[in-house]
Amino acid sequence: METENLIALLVAAPLLGAAVLLCGGRRLDRAGHWLGTLLAAASFAVGAVLFADMLGRGAEERTLHQRLFSWVPVEGFQADIAFQLDQLSMTFVLLITGVGTLIHVYSIGYMEHDERRRRFFGYLNLFLAAMLLLVVADNYLLLYFGWEGVGLASYLLIGFWQHKPSAATAAKKAFLVNRVGDIGLSVAIMLMFTTFGTFTFGPVLGATGGASEGMLTAIGLMLLLAACGKSAQVPLQSWLGDAMEGPTPVSALIHAATMVTAGVYLITRSGAIFNAAPDAQLAVVVVGAVTLLFGAIVGCAKDDIKKALAGSTMSQIGYMVLAAGLGPIGYAFAIMHLVTHGFFKAGLFLGAGSVMHGMNDEVDMRRYGGLRKYMPVTFVTFGLGYLAIIGFPGLSGFWSKDKIIEAAFAKGGTEGWILGAVTLLGAGITAYYMTRVMLMTFFGEKRWQPAPDPAAADVEPGAEAAPGRMPHPHESPKSMTIPMILLAFGSVFAGGLFSLNSAFVNWLKPVTDFDHGHPPVSAAVITASTVVVLLVGVGIAYAQYGRKPVPVAAPRGSLLTRAARRDLFQDDVNHVVLVRGGEHLTRSLVYVDHTLVDGVVNGTAAAMGGLSGRMRQLQNGFARSYAVSMFGGAAVLIAATLLMRAV
Repeated sequence: METENLIALLVAAPLLGAAVLLCGGRRLDRAGHWLGTLLAAASFAVGAVLFADMLGRGAEERTLHQRLFSWVPVEGFQADIAFQLDQLSMTFVLLITGVGTLIHVYSIGYMEHDERRRRFFGYLNLFLAAMLLLVVADNYLLLYFGWEGVGLASYLLIGFWQHKPSAATAAKKAFLVNRVGDIGLSVAIMLMFTTFGTFTFGPVLGATGGASEGMLTAIGLMLLLAACGKSAQVPLQSWLGDAMEGPTPVSALIHAATMVTAGVYLITRSGAIFNAAPDAQLAVVVVGAVTLLFGAIVGCAKDDIKKALAGSTMSQIGYMVLAAGLGPIGYAFAIMHLVTHGFFKAGLFLGAGSVMHGMNDEVDMRRYGGLRKYMPVTFVTFGLGYLAIIGFPGLSGFWSKDKIIEAAFAKGGTEGWILGAVTLLGAGITAYYMTRVMLMTFFGEKRWQPAPDPAAADVEPGAEAAPGRMPHPHESPKSMTIPMILLAFGSVFAGGLFSLNSAFVNWLKPVTDFDHGHPPVSAAVITASTVVVLLVGVGIAYAQYGRKPVPVAAPRGSLLTRAARRDLFQDDVNHVVLVRGGEHLTRSLVYVDHTLVDGVVNGTAAAMGGLSGRMRQLQNGFARSYAVSMFGGAAVLIAATLLMRAV
């Protein structure tokens, strides 16, 4: 079998698992989780074989193609089910299948007592299949198919516990917000077809020189809108925090390996379009910079451990989007940080799930404290993920995020200084809020409270809980801790391996191109500044949460703190602009319909009714009236004839 023919198996294995698990019925309840995990692992094995084959080829010969069949064969419009595997898509394949398989293994223990576990693994397999289709498609239309599949799977997984109103609402919110972004992708594909006559990557990206800058800018902005939806970037970021209502493995999968990385992939894959459209590229940079700080500030004020990590994800994806907006200076570093982030963020979310597992599903960090003594494996693996994400020297996040900061400064001019300052500030805030999470969870005195009474559903975080079961924190089973340990290895070593002899940059260079840029100061100065900012962030957090007791009830806080707790009013803005705006628009349309449209229709009907009523008066049944009418008509005709002859 030719190596190219294996590409379809990447998608087919988890897709088969989804079909069997979702359609097989209860007979698979006992073994469904094993089948789902096995097929996820099979996809990873196929990816490893393809990766090994790719390494054996020359740098310019590593792009593989596989065409299965013609999807839409009509005159003037050709769409194929075809795949393209190159260095960029291969990177995503290994991340998606590798981290995805570990999350499947973790879910075996985490979802052990859920009676719908088979269905959950079917949804996980569907998620992997859709994301793999997205990254191996060789054209934008097939990518769009996977794009929508990811949206469907996220809706099903976020709302998996739909008996909770909050989970059902969060799933609908994620689905609707992402539909806004999806409009951008669909419009971009239409513009591509009208401009280039195709939507296949090669012809589109290779013909950007023949298109107008205005058209490329429009396409780029529509692609950015799509990326904002999937990657939770401003202004379409509001769904990400609420997505924490799903089971913790879902959070790890969405935030580390699949959905939120799709936007970064789309921008990087479409690099030729953005390189030829400076205005669209600038918009990407601005969105990334704003979201970087937005997510970091939100993460500082969250007491819910999963929502604090959600703010972190938003911020870290902002780093990646900013780097992708820098063009060839930052493409490789955006993807490098995406991969290292996949390791440590998955580890952090799985660690949070482990803490919840031992704390009666409690998510409020103010009710934790001192857990390092009771959950040593979780503490060490979570701690390594923490050090990686703050950019501690030597760990994965240090190598990838530091390169993005350097690339920001290398942009040059005033813009470079501004972007560099933003990325440095973001690094300091990251160190602060992640240190806060570590201290509140694993250090200090225990602040455990009895579990709330199930009947008291309206108990608010920080309020006194009703009498219930006291948490008994304990280490999670091996099915949960082993994936956490493996991800911790990636958190520690992946970045260093990627940076060795610029291995990762050289790997992606044939696809993304690369430009060193010209930073205004040396890399050593930038690195030293980053470390100093990091230590300042850690120090401030330690002074607030390490040296003082953490109150069980959150203090009122400053205006900024209260705003951050409400996600900087993002839902309020959406309500005013979209919900209220939609209501006013609807009322205006109803008014126009009733007054103008119905007025014209009803007025015409009334006029015809009045005219017909008057015409009926002429039909009175009297012969003398008809004779007079005929005489009058004849007189008019005679008079008109005589007049015309006289003229």
